[in-house]
Order: sequence, then structure tokens, then C-alpha cells
Amino acid sequence: MLQINTSKVSRWDQHGREHVVQVRRAGVQRTITCDTCGWRKAAQFLPWLKAEEHLAEAHQATVDPTES
Repeated sequence: MLQINTSKVSRWDQHGREHVVQVRRAGVQRTITCDTCGWRKAAQFLPWLKAEEHLAEAHQATVDPTES
């Protein structure tokens, strides 16, 4: 049976808007999808880094909510 796990990467832009990229894992394959613009990419390696790069480049969202 195929198991699917989901996590997310959240960042805020300079206007205080939250942008989220979902990381879905099915076996060894991972798919990253931006909730803001619908951008999708298959990423077997370092999907969270690729999600952070997309948020920074496409949405200028660089503020990490987990950092103080």
C-alpha cells in the first residue's frame, strides 16, 4: 500500500502575507506545490530547500515564522 505524507514550508513576505508550499511524499518521490500561485515541481532531493527558494524568488517571502 502506498503511503503519502505531507508537510509544508511557510514564509511571510514584507507585506505580512503568508505563502505556503506543500511537500508531498509518495515513496521516494516528492512533489512540491505552491498554495499561492499553483507552481509545482517534482523534487527527489532537498524538496524543502527548493520550496524555500521558490518562496524567496517568486514571492519575496523570506521571513521564517519559526525564527524569533
